[in-house]
Amino acid sequence: MNVLYSLRDVTVRYGVRTVLSVSDLDIHRGEMLAVVGPSGAGKSTLLRLLGLLEAPSQGHLSLQLNGQSFTYATASIAERRQVVMVFQRPVLMSLGVRANVAIGLRIRGERDYHERVEQALARVALSHLSDAKAHTLSGGEMQRVAVARALVLEPKVLLLDEPTANLDPYNVRIIEDLIREQHQTYGTTIILVTHNVFQARRLATRVALLLEVGDFRIGQRQRVLLFFLQGLALGDGAVVLRPGAFIRHKDVNALAQGLDAGFVQDGLA
Repeated sequence: MNVLYSLRDVTVRYGVRTVLSVSDLDIHRGEMLAVVGPSGAGKSTLLRLLGLLEAPSQGHLSLQLNGQSFTYATASIAERRQVVMVFQRPVLMSLGVRANVAIGLRIRGERDYHERVEQALARVALSHLSDAKAHTLSGGEMQRVAVARALVLEPKVLLLDEPTANLDPYNVRIIEDLIREQHQTYGTTIILVTHNVFQARRLATRVALLLEVGDFRIGQRQRVLLFFLQGLALGDGAVVLRPGAFIRHKDVNALAQGLDAGFVQDGLA
């Protein structure tokens, strides 16, 4: 895979406090990367860096687009517009649903966008509420509007910050299906921040574990179970649960099959 993002010795500090430290990370074009970790580990800060919304305090972060390399300092508005972010708490304008979905296209000077907006509304199952005012929507419906507003822009990179946090199972399924479809059908590179290790397993092609500042691990989806078990990966693939207790890879695989079969529910994560 081609490298889309390259991070080397990246640190973010706010005053004297270090909130993120990533020594070496490549994100590949067309992958879906889930970033899992506890609150305060720097997950949302990482997304803001990837969205070119802020610069690292030190180190190097570059984005490769159209055969060129860009940083926070060098990226133009045109390059920044190819990266779209959906925040954990959707912020909608005091307009109708259709107008909210269209607003990004209008700001970009698009004219013939009505069909694209209707298609985006259909994808998030909100066509029947297209004329409703945003303030009348439920939390799940508002988040679906925010996702539609992002997808209608046809980004090359989609950044999602806890897109299903505190939502009911119906809205979670709709949004997860959208994320999966966007990745598989359109080839969009997606970076997803989530606390839900089950969601990371369902959706991601790779998982990054951001456990605390300076403790950043990345691997295939199976490794997210290490975080679920609150263990540490050893060189031989064992997981430390408590002194003297180990789970081997084959046992982790068995647990994973149980998760997939529904023996362990999301509510336990």
